[in-house]
Amino acid sequence: MKNWFITCAKLSFIVSLFSLSPLDYWHPPDDSQIPTGVQGQQIRYGRELIAHTAKYLGPKGSVKHLSNGMNCQNCHLAAGTKVLGNNYSAVYSTYPRFRERSGSVETIVKRVSDCFERSLGGKAPDSTSREMKAIVAYIQWLGTDVPRGKRPDGVGLAKLPYLDRAADSTKGRMVYVAKCQVCHGKHGEGTKVAGASEYVYPPMWGLHSYNDGAGLYRLSGFAGYVKNNMPFGANYENPQLTDEEAWDVAAFVNAMPRPHKDQSKDWPILASKPVDFPLGPYADGFSERQHKFGPFQPIADARKVK
Repeated sequence: MKNWFITCAKLSFIVSLFSLSPLDYWHPPDDSQIPTGVQGQQIRYGRELIAHTAKYLGPKGSVKHLSNGMNCQNCHLAAGTKVLGNNYSAVYSTYPRFRERSGSVETIVKRVSDCFERSLGGKAPDSTSREMKAIVAYIQWLGTDVPRGKRPDGVGLAKLPYLDRAADSTKGRMVYVAKCQVCHGKHGEGTKVAGASEYVYPPMWGLHSYNDGAGLYRLSGFAGYVKNNMPFGANYENPQLTDEEAWDVAAFVNAMPRPHKDQSKDWPILASKPVDFPLGPYADGFSERQHKFGPFQPIADARKVK
């Protein structure tokens, strides 16, 4: 009996260790850490631009007309601060850096410019403009406590395991109708308040959505995004979709029409294209359809062998 109590006590201690040791996810700095004066004003303006891009830089923007009407935070949730919501925590700590897509060393300005030209389907603000400087200042401030070269836990998007089949847009349509349509619209048109310059819920396809050069046009990015953030109210602690539902709804949304961006200069080394990059040419013998919808594991396995 004594040994039984000792064993139970040990098990209880082990369980308590796990319960007291959650993943140490990154958290954004508190507003009280925003500097005073001009620097603080710049950071706050940068956050405002991320949260309400369309108000200032959209089709009817008060500063310039540069983007498609979406806001940066439609992809980088909570103004780039949400855990596994495509946050900005590692941008300042890892840029400048070499990126295979461009085949060059990129700065934060280049990265922001890409988002304007791809996810926001428009033109980048001038690199010397007040707006670009404010956006960069805000992103740098968010990464203040992240050591150089480090990527904290909770950065970016979740990487879901590959399916053992192709993602199914037909099944994905059923997920969209059941879980997404109420916010994003029957025709993926998004939701706006009458007379407003911004979307409450952004369009999922069509002229005012992200173009086919955006990161979310890759199924792995979209699937990881919706898994921990959609439908409204979901997060990494309380996901509402299964992995299969996330992959399938990604296939449905990305099978729908959207603007095209010339990407002929992307991926100068073809072999570096991700397995789920949906536009050819490729350095392997797999079809464009398989690169878009999968199954992706055979492509990954073939690369390992090569």
